[in-house]
Amino acid sequence: MAEEITGANLPESDGPTNIIPINIEDEMRGAYIDYSMSVIISRALPDVRDGLKPVHRRVLFGMAELGVNYNKPYKKSARIVGEVLGKYHPHGDASVYDTMVRMAQDWSLRYPLVDGQGNFGSVDGDSPAAMRYTEARLKRIADEILGDIYKETVDFQPNFDDSLEEPSVMPAKLPNLLLNGSSGIAVGMATNMAPHNLTEVANGIIAYLENPEITVEELMVHVKAPDFPTGGTIYGMEGVQSAFRTGRGRVVIRANATIEEHKGKTQIIVTEIPYMINKAVMLEKTAELINEKRIEGISAFRDESDRDGMRIVYDIRRDAIPNVVLNNLYKYTSLQSSFGINNVALVKGRPMMLNLKDMIRYYVEHRYEVITRRTEYELREAEKRAHILQGLLIALDHIDEVIALIRSARDAEVAKNGLIEKFSLSEVQAKAILEMRLQRLTGLERDKIQQEYDQLMVEIADYKDILAKDERKRGIIGDEIQDIKARYGDERRTQINPFGDGNISDLSLIADEEMVITISHDGYVKRTPVTEYRTQTRGGVGAKAVSTKDDDFTEHLFTATMHNYLLIFTDKGRLFWKRVHELPEGNRTAKGRPIQNLINIEGDDKVRAVINIKTLEDDDYINNNYIVMCTKQGTIKKTMLEAFSRPRQNGIIAITIDEGDCLLSVCLTNGDNDIVVASQQGKAVRFHESRVRPMGRQAAGVKAITLDDEEADDQVVGMVCISSPDTQLLVVSEHGYGKRSQVDEYRVTNRGAKGVGTLKVTDKVGHLVAILDVTDNDDLMIINRSGIAIRTPVKDIRVSGRNTQGVKLIELKQDSISSVTKITKEEEEDAPLTDGSVGVAEAGDPSVE
Repeated sequence: MAEEITGANLPESDGPTNIIPINIEDEMRGAYIDYSMSVIISRALPDVRDGLKPVHRRVLFGMAELGVNYNKPYKKSARIVGEVLGKYHPHGDASVYDTMVRMAQDWSLRYPLVDGQGNFGSVDGDSPAAMRYTEARLKRIADEILGDIYKETVDFQPNFDDSLEEPSVMPAKLPNLLLNGSSGIAVGMATNMAPHNLTEVANGIIAYLENPEITVEELMVHVKAPDFPTGGTIYGMEGVQSAFRTGRGRVVIRANATIEEHKGKTQIIVTEIPYMINKAVMLEKTAELINEKRIEGISAFRDESDRDGMRIVYDIRRDAIPNVVLNNLYKYTSLQSSFGINNVALVKGRPMMLNLKDMIRYYVEHRYEVITRRTEYELREAEKRAHILQGLLIALDHIDEVIALIRSARDAEVAKNGLIEKFSLSEVQAKAILEMRLQRLTGLERDKIQQEYDQLMVEIADYKDILAKDERKRGIIGDEIQDIKARYGDERRTQINPFGDGNISDLSLIADEEMVITISHDGYVKRTPVTEYRTQTRGGVGAKAVSTKDDDFTEHLFTATMHNYLLIFTDKGRLFWKRVHELPEGNRTAKGRPIQNLINIEGDDKVRAVINIKTLEDDDYINNNYIVMCTKQGTIKKTMLEAFSRPRQNGIIAITIDEGDCLLSVCLTNGDNDIVVASQQGKAVRFHESRVRPMGRQAAGVKAITLDDEEADDQVVGMVCISSPDTQLLVVSEHGYGKRSQVDEYRVTNRGAKGVGTLKVTDKVGHLVAILDVTDNDDLMIINRSGIAIRTPVKDIRVSGRNTQGVKLIELKQDSISSVTKITKEEEEDAPLTDGSVGVAEAGDPSVE
């Protein structure tokens, strides 16, 4: 076993030792803290005063020292990098060059500080050319950051080898932190600050100078939102307001895109993309999504960007809806991205989270100090010059004596001392007199000296006034900001959509198309585009609509759009919610899926009525509309739609059903409708819905119609809510007969009456099975128990008297009708099909003449 080596058993040394035993945990802790502070203060976080990290500050100062100002020739980037490396930044040359390159990229900085010549990369993520090929100089706007740096306005500190001095901060007449933002990852903290518009920031600073007690909300009137160099559109203000108030927020940015028609093709044209997005990577990802069919509707896309601007073109297929495709691009690609704002900057050497007012306040405080130090420096220089001029004027007033003294002096030292003693001059003044040229002895030159002296005395008084009055300093800050705004201010590049939230909901990805919803007797549900059903003439045999089991048949069939809500009512009076787009899609002959897979319906319950609602989010809508329900035993109930506006996964009680009864029909009303309730024996009662008072969800309701006591099987077959006196009522019998009548033929009675005849019930006609309100613009969809459907125009069914037998609507062949619904045609035109039937064509279809 090896012997443990400790300090106690180390061999003794003849001389002193430099080994100091320490605890390794303490050493690691201390070293890591030192490293952390070094990263935080000297690398990753910007200073709140000038918005620069040390490497940015060193690059700008090194370029200024090298003399590559905006009005001087470009110099090789390698020369600039070498200057900065050798004097101020002893790290890798890549870090310096990459920093300079980023400050030259107009898609990285809102207001670039470096003027680059050559290949400085691209928004596609291309690397810049090597530093030996490119050239650079400072932008004119960078002068506003460096201005007055040699007037002792900021502290200088030794460089890495104490051979030179570098500025610890820039004078920064420009509010660079707000204008260009910053990003960096330190140890245990990070910063990600957004760029803003100079004009807006200047207005905000001026507002703060006028009222230092201004609130963040009042500042936001001027500084509206971040302004990114690549443009785009900010969606929603919640994240922006959070960032301005607290220093943290999430800003959603979308690309700017337009939908255009070009040579018969529909195209999406993208001209601006979100900030910090690599365009090439984004397009590569888009291609993958299209190949994986996660994004559909795009036949081709290409990048047509050039030096004149960005242009990405997506060609849209003819069968696709451009807005849906665009929303899919927003959802699945970087055409929409978020910028997480985290305003962390160094304040007096300590990292702090800053809101909008904090950043403006600390900038103004810095400028206040800079102007104070600049004025003190200029005062000192002016007083020095005035002191010299005062001596020159004394000399000129006694020129003969001065000349005689100088001529008689043995050397310059004697002459200087003689001048000091005779005229009570300072050493500086005496030296200036001795160095004065003979041409200054002319009268004109004396006048110039006197004018300069008088002007300096005015300036000295002004400098002292500035130093004595805070309002003068604040006024100078405001004037300088106004000047900056006038010279460099520009329009916003990033647009603002304050009403969006940037969230791509499922609805926005789905076209709001009209669908036929089919629910079978056994509870199979599906949606089918309404265009799959051909319009046929009255009396046709129909087309196969649903493949069902032998003992199943279609029980509910109605139309709704993809964005509608479905309120699904069951036999037992329970209510479930479903969006139309959430239903399974199937073709005309598909069976569909069991509705039990979509809603939590009990095993012994079944869907009895379904209505579609436009929205449940509009308070005005849900508080001014009602749900009217009717049962087979003739009970009716009215409840405000608002009571049904809060969906629950397990449903809610919509109406309390008596034993032996079940829910039959449901209508949506506005509170001013007439209600017609029809029975199986061909009776109908009409009354105003005000006869039914609104009730709570769990109420049982009141009597709507008195059923025929002589017919044991009499029951209600349907309920219609009528809002117009011009409405026509269509009734259909179980053997395929039907007719339509004017609603005025049904007199208004009290609720609970027996009603009047609406169809002569005979063995030939059969019992009444459906009652609908229709117009000439509607189509009638009838399905029998075998699943055969026929779609026929209502206008082909003649208007008959209220108590007549009607005409044959469908050839049943020993079958009976199971379901009837109407389809409202919106801007549809009839076009002849090859089989002689009438098809539905969209308006503007070239096949329609």
